[in-house]
Amino acid sequence: MKKLLLALCIGGLSLAACAAENDATPAASAAVTPAAQQMVRQAIHSLAANVQVDSIEPAPMPGFYQVIAAGQLLYVSTDGKYAMHGDVIDLSRKQNISDAAWARFRKAELAKVPASDRIVFAPANPKYTVTVFTDVNCGFCRALHEHVAAFNKEGIAVEYLAWPREGLVTTAGRPTPTYAEMASVWCAKDRKAAFTAAKDGRAPAPATCTNPVKDQFNLGVKLGVSGTPTIYGPDGRVLGGYVTPEQLLQALQQGG
Repeated sequence: MKKLLLALCIGGLSLAACAAENDATPAASAAVTPAAQQMVRQAIHSLAANVQVDSIEPAPMPGFYQVIAAGQLLYVSTDGKYAMHGDVIDLSRKQNISDAAWARFRKAELAKVPASDRIVFAPANPKYTVTVFTDVNCGFCRALHEHVAAFNKEGIAVEYLAWPREGLVTTAGRPTPTYAEMASVWCAKDRKAAFTAAKDGRAPAPATCTNPVKDQFNLGVKLGVSGTPTIYGPDGRVLGGYVTPEQLLQALQQGG
């Protein structure tokens, strides 16, 4: 339980996961009554007082609610006395039902990101579209981007979202170098050119504007991103980190 508490408070690499809840009403199943929602929130907040609860649904197994909070998936008993953190396996079907819950949640949340906030490398008529949380200075991210033309050739559109691994601010409260660089990329007149240059080690000219880097980083924390690259398929499944074009195409084809 100590690990669960730390995970909820830290939320991967970000202390933002323990920020106060926003005013938006988190998604919740219509089958979960307001009273049950309140009980679940109280149970979660007894572990981490200010953690944001993003989703509450009936769990696939009786006696529990399935909860997503601060990039973690856990199960809270319907009497509010117990919480479990970890995967749940349906033995009859030999399926990880926790994965299915994550995929639904991620698909819905990623659909909210405007196309204008993404940096997209796509063929004319893509067969598949993947979302990649990336850091311009990450070695495996740079290696993945070297394949972007090959991904496109296989009919795969790559839509990048920003996830600076250093986080958003330093301990002194200033923007981290990677955040500043990625903000400059998203503020560049030609984002794609600036993005590719940054992946090649050529930092963009410093620029400031209203940009989505902070929101995308926080979204990544919410979705459970803990490192880069993290690739999500169109159904919300995690398809891996660094993969070759052949491996990514195979993973997409297996998803149906």
